[in-house]
Amino acid sequence: MPEKDPTTYSLLTYGWVLLVGLWGGSVNYIRKRREGVIPAFSITEYAGELSTSAFAGMITFFLCEAANIEPMFAAALIGISGHMGSRAVYIFEKYLQKRLP
Repeated sequence: MPEKDPTTYSLLTYGWVLLVGLWGGSVNYIRKRREGVIPAFSITEYAGELSTSAFAGMITFFLCEAANIEPMFAAALIGISGHMGSRAVYIFEKYLQKRLP
């Protein structure tokens, strides 16, 4: 089995990962708008949500690949972490703080 390396994945793979993460972020933004958490449309709020969601989705992809998680299950986790956005990043951060000295 070839060694896993972030530079060996295709642009199509990265495109799908980003799309699923961004989709999760968009859904979360819509939920916040409907619940009144965000009072009016804000391009900066939306851009921030998408950036955070893309980052969370990409980190989830790398973790799933490192753990040899089945691609369809990984895609679901990427979408969920994209929807969670900064909450997913916070969970990853707390997990690493407990694991690393």
